[in-house]
Order: sequence, then C-alpha cells, then structure tokens
Amino acid sequence: RFQDKSSVELRMHEGVIKFDVGDEHDETMARKKKLDKKKAVMSKKKKLNELRWYRLKAKKKMKSPNPEVRIRYKLGKAKRKEAWLIEKLRKYEVRKTAPEAHDPEILTEEEMFYLKRTGEKKKHYVPVGRRGVFGGVVLNMHLHWKRHETVKVVCKPCKLGQIHEFADELARLSRGTIIDIKPNNTVIIYRGKNYVRPDVMSPPDTLSKAKALEKFKYEQSLDHTSQFIEKLENELHEYLNHVARFRK
Repeated sequence: RFQDKSSVELRMHEGVIKFDVGDEHDETMARKKKLDKKKAVMSKKKKLNELRWYRLKAKKKMKSPNPEVRIRYKLGKAKRKEAWLIEKLRKYEVRKTAPEAHDPEILTEEEMFYLKRTGEKKKHYVPVGRRGVFGGVVLNMHLHWKRHETVKVVCKPCKLGQIHEFADELARLSRGTIIDIKPNNTVIIYRGKNYVRPDVMSPPDTLSKAKALEKFKYEQSLDHTSQFIEKLENELHEYLNHVARFRK
C-alpha cells in the first residue's frame, strides 16, 4: 500500500505464483539488456576474428613459395569478381518495347547523294561518348532535327565494329534513316520527309545519363577482369607444362 506509484506484476515460476514489484522487475529487465549488449559485442568480435582469419589465410597464399598456389588464388578471386560484375550488369538491362508500325522511306540515289553531302558539310554534331546510346543522345537528335534534315553523330571512343551497333540502335530509337557510316566513326541519319517530333523525345526504354555511366564502369571493369583471367590461365598452363617437363 506504500508503493502506489510502482507497478505490480503477477508471474508463475515452477508452479508457484509470485508478485513482482516494479523495482525488482526493472532490475531483471536491466540485467537482460546488459546480457543482450554483451552478446552483441561478442558477435561483433567473432565477425572481426573471422575477417582477420580470412586476411591471414589470403596473405599466406599470396606469399606462398609455390607459384601454383599464388596463381590459383588470384584466379579464384578474379572469377568471383567476374561473376559479381555480371550480376551487377543485369540490373541495367532494359526491356525493349514492341516496335510501332513505321514505314521506312525509299530514297532515290540523287536524294541520298544530296543528304550525304549536306550532312558532311555541317559543323554541328551529336556526340556519343563512353556512356553509349542513352536517352539524352536521342533527345539531342530530335532537337537537332528541329532545324536540320540530317544529323551527324560522332562516336568517340568506339571499339572496332561498334559503330554499326550504335547506328542501328539510334535508327530504331529515333525512327530515322541511316544515310552513311563513315570510317572515322561518324553516322549521318535523316529524319524523314513526314517527320513529326514526338511528345516524349527521350524514349522510355533507355537508360538515364547517370545509369549509363555506371553501366559503362561495370562493363570496363568486366573487360579488364576477363583479360586478367585469360592471362592467369595462360600462366598456370605454362607453369604446369614446365613442371611436367622437369619431372620427366
């Protein structure tokens, strides 16, 4: 009766009914919290110890006197990275929408020659850089077609044969007609006689500028990793052949 402010709790322990006054209950709760904190600290320590163990194991393999152990360790690490990069690149795959009905215009030889010459003479161009073809490139093409019939697209840097892939992709997204593909990685695209500028100039089935840059970085890393794996496999093959010769 003298502890009106404290809480009273009814508990069962081994078939015996007990009344817990507020102070005792608070003490038990505080003890439980301390135990939980200790467990959390121990789990963190375990994780740190595991990481240290893996690092020491990796150092031993890297400093091993046997070249085969060193090469196999590097090869396994590179293959794990390659699998991780392939999984990352899957996030940037864009589903291509079903192409709408579009009649390609038939141009005569004189018209093709005229459009080619006018496209070559123009100084303004749309650049396609390391990001590749994304929504902003198609948007710039439509803005260019507002005052000009043809647009010149310059691809730098561009791998061997990649210019044809870029040209087909740009023609599909912009519904233009490819007039000419130059050896200096330049494409001239014609807008068409019955050209109508779309309401949404940046197609929905393309990446944004930031995501296109992220995709390029992952692709570049994947290329370097695959080259490194090929180099390590050649080294391992040469070493095993060398060992087999001396064993004979």
